[in-house]
Amino acid sequence: MTLKELQEEVDKWAQQFETPYWPPLEQMANLSEEVGEVARVLNRMYGHKQAKTEEEIRQLSDELVHALFPIICIANGQHIDLQTAWERMIQERLYQRDKDRYQKK
Repeated sequence: MTLKELQEEVDKWAQQFETPYWPPLEQMANLSEEVGEVARVLNRMYGHKQAKTEEEIRQLSDELVHALFPIICIANGQHIDLQTAWERMIQERLYQRDKDRYQKK
């Protein structure tokens, strides 16, 4: 799926509700919570903090998509086309600004 298709799928789901998207600051709080879950999984995978024996170890892939969902909701609520923004960022940032920033193979 493209970013555009992801945004359309989320919007189709959200439009069934009277208020399809939470206010921006609530969405940001939700995104922060989800990014914290990504950090928790990575810390258990690579850090010094081990999971408690009764604690369920979550999948990194699941937590990453949980973080992507509020990003898409924020974009949809603000009428931002993530596909266009992504393509612009790739061109301006990776292929122009940062093209010589990292050591190449």
